[in-house]
Amino acid sequence: MPEPSLQQKRSRGIYLLPNLFTTAALFSGFYAVLAAMNGKFEHAAVAIFLAMVMDGLDGRVARMTNTQTAFGAEYDSLSDMVAFGLAPSLVIYVWSLNSLGKLGWLAAFVYTAGAALRLARFNTQVGTADKRFFQGLPSPAAAAILASSVWVAEEYQIQGVDVSYLACFITLAAGLLMVSNVRYNSFKEIDFRGKIPFMKVVVLMLVLAVVISQPAKALYVLFMVYAVSGPVLTLRYLHQRRAERRAGQRGSTAAKEEDGEQ
Repeated sequence: MPEPSLQQKRSRGIYLLPNLFTTAALFSGFYAVLAAMNGKFEHAAVAIFLAMVMDGLDGRVARMTNTQTAFGAEYDSLSDMVAFGLAPSLVIYVWSLNSLGKLGWLAAFVYTAGAALRLARFNTQVGTADKRFFQGLPSPAAAAILASSVWVAEEYQIQGVDVSYLACFITLAAGLLMVSNVRYNSFKEIDFRGKIPFMKVVVLMLVLAVVISQPAKALYVLFMVYAVSGPVLTLRYLHQRRAERRAGQRGSTAAKEEDGEQ
C-alpha cells in the first residue's frame, strides 16, 4: 500500500496554538463554576472575563497563522457554550437566584438556552450575515453583564439574596436579548492597523486607565451601555427604513400624478 502523504498525515491532527487559547477559555469557564460553588464570586467573575480574552485571541491567532479549521470552529462553539452560556448562569444562580426557588432556576435556564440558541444561529449565519452587525446580543457580552453585576455587588458587599429579583431581571433580559433580532454593532469594520488621530489615542488611554483602576465598575457600565445600544440602534434603523419607504411612496405618487396630467 502507498504511504500517506504529508498533507494526509497533518489532517489527522489539530493545530496546537489556536486550540490552546480555546482550551484556556474553556478552563476559565469551568473554574468560574468551581469558584462560585466555593463562594469565591469575585474570582468567578474575573474568570469569565479571562475567558472572553482567550476567546478573542483564539480566532485572531488562527487567522494570523492561517490555522483555521472546521474542528477549531466547532471546538470554539463548545467552549463558548461553557464559558458564556453555562458558567455565567450557574455563577449568578449560586450567588443570588437560588433564593427565588423555581423562578431562579427558570431564569438561569432561560439564559443558558438563549446562549445555546444564539451560538447555533450565529454558526448557521456565518458567511451570509452583515458582518457590521450582530443579530442579538453576543453571548460574551451577555456573560460580561452577569459577571460584572456579581463583581460590582461583591465589591460593595451586597448580598445576592437582597437583590435576587433584580438579578433575575438582568438574567432574563440578557437571555432574551441574545435570541432577539436586535442589531448590535460588531466593530469589525474598525481597522486596527490604520492610523487614528492623536486625541483618540489619549481618550483610549484614559478609558484604559479607568478600567484598570476600577475594573468592576468600568466593565459593568461599559457592557450595560452596549446592551442598551442595541435597541437604540435597531429603533434608529427601523425609523430610517420607514422614512425611506415613505419617501419612495411619495416619489411614486408624484410620478403617477405627472403621468396623469400629461
